[in-house]
Amino acid sequence: MNRRAVLPLASCLLPIAFAACATQASPPPAQSAAPAQPAAERPPASESAAPDATASPRLLAPVPQPPERPVAPEPVTDPAIPRAQRIENFIDYAASTYGVDAAAVRATLAGAQVRQSILEAMSRPAEKTRTWAEYRPIFVNDARISGGRAFYAQHREALERVSEQTGVPAEYIVAIIGVETSYGRITGNYRVLDALYTLAFDFPRRAPFFAGELAQLFALADEEPQLDIPALKGSYAGAMGMGQFMPSSYRLWAADGDGDGRRDLLTHLPDVFASIANYFVVHGWERGGPVVARATRDPAAEDFVPDGFDPVHPLTVLAARGYRPQPGEPVADGATLVSLEGEAGPEYWLGYRNFYVITRYNRSPMYSLAVHQLAQSIRAGAGAGQ
Repeated sequence: MNRRAVLPLASCLLPIAFAACATQASPPPAQSAAPAQPAAERPPASESAAPDATASPRLLAPVPQPPERPVAPEPVTDPAIPRAQRIENFIDYAASTYGVDAAAVRATLAGAQVRQSILEAMSRPAEKTRTWAEYRPIFVNDARISGGRAFYAQHREALERVSEQTGVPAEYIVAIIGVETSYGRITGNYRVLDALYTLAFDFPRRAPFFAGELAQLFALADEEPQLDIPALKGSYAGAMGMGQFMPSSYRLWAADGDGDGRRDLLTHLPDVFASIANYFVVHGWERGGPVVARATRDPAAEDFVPDGFDPVHPLTVLAARGYRPQPGEPVADGATLVSLEGEAGPEYWLGYRNFYVITRYNRSPMYSLAVHQLAQSIRAGAGAGQ
């Protein structure tokens, strides 16, 4: 067995209905998640005191990230190649890349099924079809807040131990589980094998990613033999467990939270808590750092849509563009601007480093803001033992 070393906690990713999770999902068209421009050195204080909004702004350094997860090569994903040949190429790719048994992969794939409902669901994720005013009440509501407070109270000791070790506040771990799976109650009814098989071979636009994830699924099962591939259930995007990790996220960033030698993200809470926190840490979480600030927009300010969510824009430059934190809101060195359509009209938010980290779990800014606001609401009642 090609078993990789289990990642200890000390060393240190969707709502089922909407395929969020740590899928590295495509960014919504209104605000691209393309990589930030190359960072320049920070300007001297004399320059940053009065920035010129018409000049090319100097950007701060982007948040360091782990290497991109591997995607499947063209012989596996090119729709011009006959489907049967692509599957054979996939088997060769999985075996040569991850050392898994080719015959076992072939036998498992023979039992996979294409699901049309998965293809339909992929065409209408909630982040692309709903405004913030419509999206927010799905995840920030009385039931999910009260459920989060109860979940926090029930598992307080374990959550706060992980929080102390990693710097990720317990309420954010709880909020992720709340948004993704309603605190473990709804973890998905699709077979993970069917989801990834369907998207790898019948969804050309994202085939490189999902075929890569399918290969990672076989590698994961080789490393974590308690996982039975045909029996695994998850989202229509192939994410699984209470935190809805994709196979590559599971392999790379799951953590053994209690030292029992395995990483079980399906039901084992110590591993679930440790793994969500570790995902944040690996992607750059700043202990004690702010997440967002509500912003004001000057009446004469022009629309500004940053390239992605990396917090590379100095607050002085954003202020020169007409966007600044509201009084009393937290501040940080750099931010990105997020513009959303709320219940009362346009809302403007400055997303800091930790907001960016949440977007690594799901690339939608609405998802990240919902996680933040749910976490804050959970924390507001958690101290009272609710």
